[in-house]
Amino acid sequence: MTARHFAVVPAAGHGVRLGGAKLLLPLFGRPLIAHTLVAWQKSKVERTIVVVRPVDLSLAQVVKELGAELVIAELPPPDMKASLQFALRHIQANFAPEDTAAFLVAPADMPQLSTSIIDRLIECHRLHSPGRVLAPTLNGRQGHPVLFPWRLAAEVYALGNDEGLNVIVERNQAVLVPCEDLVAKDEYPFADVDTPEEYQRFSGS
Repeated sequence: MTARHFAVVPAAGHGVRLGGAKLLLPLFGRPLIAHTLVAWQKSKVERTIVVVRPVDLSLAQVVKELGAELVIAELPPPDMKASLQFALRHIQANFAPEDTAAFLVAPADMPQLSTSIIDRLIECHRLHSPGRVLAPTLNGRQGHPVLFPWRLAAEVYALGNDEGLNVIVERNQAVLVPCEDLVAKDEYPFADVDTPEEYQRFSGS
């Protein structure tokens, strides 16, 4: 049986450093989150699961229009970890992933997220490292998305209050997957948008 892969996109943050509604900021004619979701939708993942807050109706509409699977948290998740836990429970309840499955995680605000890198991780998982955490690198620098074998969902649920996914990556000694050959010289697909300066750099404004 071919391994199944699920993308998890936590989109329930507040974006306070950019004045709120960060993921709806316009970038080259469409919302910021659209660039991220299109990369996932073009990849070999089976489903793209996006977690949003119940009050973010405009964001929810964009997610649905782009064909991703919208999951509205009953209560606003306090952090990214809570969003991930909510998404994994949704996947477990609705798709019953096998032990061979995996989930991939990247922030929602990565406008240059690379479909080619996503697919390389999936290929490595299927052919070479079915039980390992996989992380892409560019010139030795680690980035997103990160692939986790489904068995590690239990470790996500068990994370402590002050622990994040990086704890699981380190504990399980992630396999680093070089991806330099997949990226053009002027691109940096690991970049995200957290500040007004970063948004201006991406938008050219």
